[in-house]
Amino acid sequence: MAPNRLTLFMLFHLTLLLLGVDLAVDQHGGRWSTVALRMLPEGNLRAHPMEPFKIALFADLHFGENAWTDWGPQQDVNSLRVMSIVLDDETPDFVVYLGDVVTANNVPIANASQYWDLATSPTRARGVPWASVFGNHDDAQFVWPIEWFSASGIPPLHCSSEKSSYKGERCSFIGTTRLELLKHEIGSSRLSLSENGPRDLWPSVSNYVLKISSSDDSQQPLAFLYFLDSGGGSYPEVISSAQAEWFKHKAEKVNPDSRVPELIFWHIPSKSYTEVAPWFMIWKPCVGSINKERVAHQEAEMGIMKFLDERPSVKAVFVGHNHGLDWCCPYKKLWLCFARHSGYGGYGNWPRGARILEISHQPFSLKSWIRMEDGSRHSEVVLSSLNNLSSFLLLYQRISRNYTAYEKMQI
Repeated sequence: MAPNRLTLFMLFHLTLLLLGVDLAVDQHGGRWSTVALRMLPEGNLRAHPMEPFKIALFADLHFGENAWTDWGPQQDVNSLRVMSIVLDDETPDFVVYLGDVVTANNVPIANASQYWDLATSPTRARGVPWASVFGNHDDAQFVWPIEWFSASGIPPLHCSSEKSSYKGERCSFIGTTRLELLKHEIGSSRLSLSENGPRDLWPSVSNYVLKISSSDDSQQPLAFLYFLDSGGGSYPEVISSAQAEWFKHKAEKVNPDSRVPELIFWHIPSKSYTEVAPWFMIWKPCVGSINKERVAHQEAEMGIMKFLDERPSVKAVFVGHNHGLDWCCPYKKLWLCFARHSGYGGYGNWPRGARILEISHQPFSLKSWIRMEDGSRHSEVVLSSLNNLSSFLLLYQRISRNYTAYEKMQI
């Protein structure tokens, strides 16, 4: 059976990546054009003079699904379009890939890093630095589709033979580990600012901190960005006690007086998200546009939220995982936010988009909004202050906890 046009397109794209060339979508005409990759001159982040620092969050892209069908590759093409539109509309200084970049449990090849390359290609093509954290699907074990065991059998699969784990076999279903994915990302582009976390936090991998420097002094931090691996896939969905202790000691070292604002990124929401989750509609002080499912939280709380709450410098936590949620809600002294489902892979048919963060300094301000695939913008919220919400917030969270307890009694 001859490869279809979408399969040939994907192979062509991957070849260009290996040659140091990428494909970008023309914002207005929707045309594909080749551009040379632009490299970051230095391995850190720095704000531009007199301009805010902008970050785009791409969550739950789920590349690589059903590659043996026409549908699967088309979803990847659609996801590339979403990211290209957001990048061209917002022109961010930095991008965060917030987990579930690939759906490894649906990828019948040994090396899923080629799909990782594809997912990061719109960002790379525009010379924008990025960092990533892992989600529960990125290194999940391959799940054999039940229909493959029917009379129709296994469909023709187009797998790269040089990537196979076994000689003489066209495909492999072993998957790619977190360590292998991150090693590939870091080694393949200077634009990747992702880091291998401390070995004593294994099996979690994507645990690190980045500094945004001010425009006039590279030694003066504007903000610290902390990335944590919330597990799932090859091990339980949890931020461990060891990770929480690592964050505590790391934050005390790089920001001892809590003077510099701190933003936190991981994939699976903590249990604290259930305490502030809106009921049905999204009411103030929460801000968002979709609230279509319950929070799918981590399996356990091992101390990270306690440490975050103790630091006045922590302004907000950003997660993905729930495709049908995009709200931000205040929690004690900080904000808990979902991103927006950016990819056409994964469940749900809600319109795609991305959460945008805008950091201003002198004085510090953190704003956020959602930029949609159709170009619209909504759900703007200021995340740098909770002073005007104190009494209302306490009442809101008390009622929310009582309602959550009532729901549990009904189960």
